[in-house]
Amino acid sequence: MSRKVAILFLSFALAVTLLGFSAQPTRAVLSLTMWHMEQPPHRVKRVQELLDEWNAANPDIQIKQEVQNWGEIYTKAPLAAKAGGLPDIMFGIPDFTTVLLGTDAVKPVTNLVKELDAKHKFVPAAVEPYSYNGEIWAVPLYGMVHSLWYNKEMFAKAGLEAPKTWADLLAAAEKLHDPENGVYGIGLPANKQLYTDQVLYNIMLTAGASELFNEDGTIAFDNPATVKAFEMYKALWQFSPPDSVSWTWGEAEAALASGTVPMIFQFTVITTWEQQSGMPADMLGVTAIPVSAEGMEGAIYYSNAALLTTGDPERQAAAAKFLSWLLEPKNYGRFLNMEPGLFLPVTADGATAESFWNDPLTIKYRSQVETMVENTKNGALFGFTKGRVFQAIGAISAQNLLSASLQRMLIDGLSPADAVKWGQEQMTAATR
Repeated sequence: MSRKVAILFLSFALAVTLLGFSAQPTRAVLSLTMWHMEQPPHRVKRVQELLDEWNAANPDIQIKQEVQNWGEIYTKAPLAAKAGGLPDIMFGIPDFTTVLLGTDAVKPVTNLVKELDAKHKFVPAAVEPYSYNGEIWAVPLYGMVHSLWYNKEMFAKAGLEAPKTWADLLAAAEKLHDPENGVYGIGLPANKQLYTDQVLYNIMLTAGASELFNEDGTIAFDNPATVKAFEMYKALWQFSPPDSVSWTWGEAEAALASGTVPMIFQFTVITTWEQQSGMPADMLGVTAIPVSAEGMEGAIYYSNAALLTTGDPERQAAAAKFLSWLLEPKNYGRFLNMEPGLFLPVTADGATAESFWNDPLTIKYRSQVETMVENTKNGALFGFTKGRVFQAIGAISAQNLLSASLQRMLIDGLSPADAVKWGQEQMTAATR
């Protein structure tokens, strides 16, 4: 009997042990979705490589990417917000964020950004466009800044140095202008499009016309500094190729790489120069946007950022954990180099991270990238300056009213003052 009792006891103990194991709760897996608009296949591939690494190390928080496009997202995202179909994380830019804020879908990330800032030190201009109504609405991820890119060989043959002032810029454009031989002094867009908005704002910043709004939210576009910027653009425009009236970013880059123009304003031309110019890296020059006589510094700059679009606290915490991981220097450089020479670090330690500087293209064009990083220190974005953000900027951006005003001068023949006045009227009507 003792043997039977022992067997029964052991069987009972085993059963209890197995029941104990089966009763242990399995940790639920959180599956998060992330939308972004970085469509080029090599960018999607790099994001997926990082997600695969994250997912392998964090089995309880799985993240998948869904690629969107800028042509549709301004319509798709608000509709998805109303239908409850937004992802947990969404990449965005400042004016897109103002559009989504109208749906109450974006959640503030003030505390998260402050924690990350204490650890990594954000570039102030990267955070500023997302800071209003007492909160911070997105986590900056990567920056983009305009610089003046130029062909060093063409400049050297003409005995010219990199332009530092408006006077230098205008003189260089005039001296290098040789349309009979297919060379134009500078490439400037005049398309009613975002690229033209950006190039014009470079000139406006250096003219002292950074503000589009008064303190009370009314439009401040019509002022002497803006007129001065238009006058400068018109003076330079006479040296631009005839087809630049329809340029976007790609046409400008190609014109510089081919030698059609010796200089352009652009975020970057590194990849195009490498693939199309047939010239060495050290012949590609880059410098800060030339300043006016008053010495105002500035360049179009904005950060792309991550918005949290889930209201669930657990999912928010999981998304915050992932974004914190992404900004760690060992990971962050690999993320930025999904497009080497374009996406710039928005943190101090990101700017020195080995993972950022060890990309082959970045190594080859290191001096140019260093200049770009330096130029972010004076960056600004129209409608998002001096800690004041007016959501009405979304209407101005959507209609490209900066470049539309410029077209009234360059194409329709209005004087700079009248074109600026027209712009003031259009912006006022658009923001009522």
